Amino acid sequence: MIKNRRGNISLLIVQLLFLVLAFMLALQLLVLAFDQMGQEQVRQIFAVTSNPFIGLFIGLLATAIIQSSSTITTLTVAAVAANTLTLDSAVFIIMGANIGTTVTSTLVSVSHVSHRKEFRKAIAAGTLHDFFNIFTALILFPLEYYFKLLSSLARYFSQLLYGDSVGKVHSIPNPLSRLFSPVTNFLHHNLGGNSIVTLILAAVILFITIRSIALLLKPKWDEGLKKGIEKNFFGRPFRALLSGTVITGVMQSSSVVSSLVVPMVASNKLSVRKVFPFIMGTNLGTTFTALFAALSKSETALSIALAHILFNLIGVLIFYPIPAIRNIPVWFARRLGKATLRNRLYGFVYLLFTFFVIPFFLIYFSQKTVKKQNYNPAVERTTIGKLEEKFEEDITFGGETDRLN
Repeated sequence: MIKNRRGNISLLIVQLLFLVLAFMLALQLLVLAFDQMGQEQVRQIFAVTSNPFIGLFIGLLATAIIQSSSTITTLTVAAVAANTLTLDSAVFIIMGANIGTTVTSTLVSVSHVSHRKEFRKAIAAGTLHDFFNIFTALILFPLEYYFKLLSSLARYFSQLLYGDSVGKVHSIPNPLSRLFSPVTNFLHHNLGGNSIVTLILAAVILFITIRSIALLLKPKWDEGLKKGIEKNFFGRPFRALLSGTVITGVMQSSSVVSSLVVPMVASNKLSVRKVFPFIMGTNLGTTFTALFAALSKSETALSIALAHILFNLIGVLIFYPIPAIRNIPVWFARRLGKATLRNRLYGFVYLLFTFFVIPFFLIYFSQKTVKKQNYNPAVERTTIGKLEEKFEEDITFGGETDRLN
């Protein structure tokens, strides 16, 4: 019995180690793909993501489709590390990814649709994650848009961590990047040197590794951890917050962890109010993936990972300390749950419009607005000129960094 248990633990460690190495390989491949992108492709990315609303809804829609905010945020970190995406634009994508990741728990709540009372509680628990991130984004989006709150704080803290030389790009020595270079160069070469194909392959590997880690650890939750958490971790709000952070940090998936508490609420084992601090903790825990991805990259890449942490941390600081404010998302989630009790269609309409229809149309109409503005020759020349100037600065800056390293 003991030997079997030790054998299972050893196998689990080997599997996790393999997945972590695959994750790091995908990261190196992503940075290589972004580095190899042509000037015109980089300009297009700059042009599209320069609109904060488009960036927000791209992050939301992309995360809702693949159901993994960790994948989108890691992609964003890699793009920033390769100077393909600016920090200011990346912040809004991160905001959108935080909202988009909540679709999983909402989808899980739909599985209780056949039982009306269960569905009411399940939809309240599932959308609690939604409302927390939506309200946090509603507060922080204008502060970032007008005052650059998150990006400025992130730059400040990353400079503190890196030390002196404000504005310069430093890289932490990363022997693993040298270890993976032959593999990444081999894959890129055999894919015909096509940066887009390499990028897609890296994104697929990244998504598979993150989901595999979550699925590998999920049975461990189901075996005994769920009962322990249900009994011990929801008694006090801080304990629930801490347990949500740690468990999500290990599993690297806030969507999986938050969706696992939905059946507890649906079966009346837990209340929505008790679950909310745990949900806030899952938001903090999911930031570990992006931080891990950024530690071996540039100061700018670390800045976007810190912006991700700050978004979720500020959200917790707003909603956690005062019970009256903490009850606001709970009230909205319960109201939606009661609406679905009257008519189940409300839950489906909310899910469809919040995560898919509204983001798609807002991206579409925002792009049309940008195209109309760019149709003005004077505006077009100014925009392209700025992008060319920014691109040349990034290339020159990157060259200086390479020589320093």
